[in-house]
Amino acid sequence: MSDPEQPRRSVLYLPASNPRALEKAKTLPVDTLVLDLEDAVAPEDKAAARAAACAAVGSGEYGHRELTVRVNAVGTPWHEEDLAAVAAVGPDAVVVPKVESAEQVREVLDALAAAGAPETTTVWPMIETARAVVHATDIAAGSDRVAALVLGTNDLLAQLRAQPVADRSPLLVAMSMVVLAARAVGAVALDGVYNAVRDEEGLRRECEQARDLGFDGKTLIHPTQVGPCNEVFAPGETEVEAAKGVVAAWEGRDGGGVAVHEGQMIEELHVAQARRVLAVERAIRERR
Repeated sequence: MSDPEQPRRSVLYLPASNPRALEKAKTLPVDTLVLDLEDAVAPEDKAAARAAACAAVGSGEYGHRELTVRVNAVGTPWHEEDLAAVAAVGPDAVVVPKVESAEQVREVLDALAAAGAPETTTVWPMIETARAVVHATDIAAGSDRVAALVLGTNDLLAQLRAQPVADRSPLLVAMSMVVLAARAVGAVALDGVYNAVRDEEGLRRECEQARDLGFDGKTLIHPTQVGPCNEVFAPGETEVEAAKGVVAAWEGRDGGGVAVHEGQMIEELHVAQARRVLAVERAIRERR
């Protein structure tokens, strides 16, 4: 159910217990907001955060921004109440932490349906453990309402007992497995967060690495990270011009299943990719 042309370059976590953050988000050039009920919210604030997130989703005050809610994990004291509450307001997606099986995906969707959630509400499982990475393909295929896989790099790195090195080499296999699983079902793949909020150079490096591996965007923890993330994951001028050339060559061919552009043979798969680039660029331009 994922829209391949919808930009999800920047996906910002916001603690739903923070009114100032919720208000500021209305002005940010972010593609997607994750109103967080989980890690960023203390146990004593869970109920208030849940109410605030639902009010934000129903407010109609966030413009083009995609609104999602991260509920507390399966098995926690807050999980069932979270699902019932968000089902009533129908966010664009429900982000579910620590998913490890397709059965958990289906259980979440059954609970949302029982609580009256619209069929347009999708689920974004978070891949945060070794077991989840190994079963990422099954999780992605657990329902056609899985629209994105969200990599939780902090939890995964800790469980692997690996080191947080700059090139993320301990995570490269897992990152590629998440992209493969997402692409196998036509879902979006989102990279994990970058913790050093004042290190723009490091953030850009991780964004570029994720983009080159095939991720559609990156989850973020601070508003200052939105701009660099948007820039890196947007189609560049050279890429857009190349895509226009591929489409023009294809549409101007004399017949047959191939064409030639700048000395390179192009087929339908190249044209489909070029058209996606142009569609994403157009969607981004229309938001400015």
